[in-house]
Amino acid sequence: MESLVRQVPLVLQVSEQFRARIESGEWARGARIPGEHQLATEFGVSRGTVREALRSLSLTGLLEPRVGDGTYVRATNEISGVLVRDELSASLTDVLDARAGIEAAAARLAARHATPESLAALAEVLETRAATLESGDMDAFVAVDTDFHRGVVVASGNPLLLRLYDALAEVMTASIHQTATIPEDHRLGDAHVDVLDAIRAGDPEAASQASYALIETVKLTGSGQ
Repeated sequence: MESLVRQVPLVLQVSEQFRARIESGEWARGARIPGEHQLATEFGVSRGTVREALRSLSLTGLLEPRVGDGTYVRATNEISGVLVRDELSASLTDVLDARAGIEAAAARLAARHATPESLAALAEVLETRAATLESGDMDAFVAVDTDFHRGVVVASGNPLLLRLYDALAEVMTASIHQTATIPEDHRLGDAHVDVLDAIRAGDPEAASQASYALIETVKLTGSGQ
């Protein structure tokens, strides 16, 4: 007996294409997306299909319909979408504690598995971070600081941990925006160096402790990452 070919519903196909645009950044977070009529014409489907596809992504928290104003991108993945939709990320302390757990685990693994390439990348990011502080460009500083923290997770060599971190990237970056100041307390710069030094030394316990200490320093200073 020939196996039956299961057809993917049209609404699901369209919603996946919308999702791809969000994930790629073509539809950026906070941006208003095209209207139903334009999307229906572009994708060659009915407005009803477009409406249902948009509704499905709104339920996951990726999109936010605003009456009389259009539909906006609320998040770039379902995990951060749920956090934003349910306001679970309202507490900065909760976010920092979550970061501490994830990043300390990543630092511990990185001390065991970091490659020369990942170590070089982390060192380069720290140099760029220092230069960005000198420039006074807050947006650039937050971006490069985010790169450092993600780089530690990359260095861990654990793809599942990296996927989790990327899923929470918007919440993580938002915590950096909330706490960063220029100039920053010198203890924060030192704390970042301590994390890299412990990873480079191949000391898992020291790397984990340094990562926790960095977040605790953020809490104490109320300054940058």
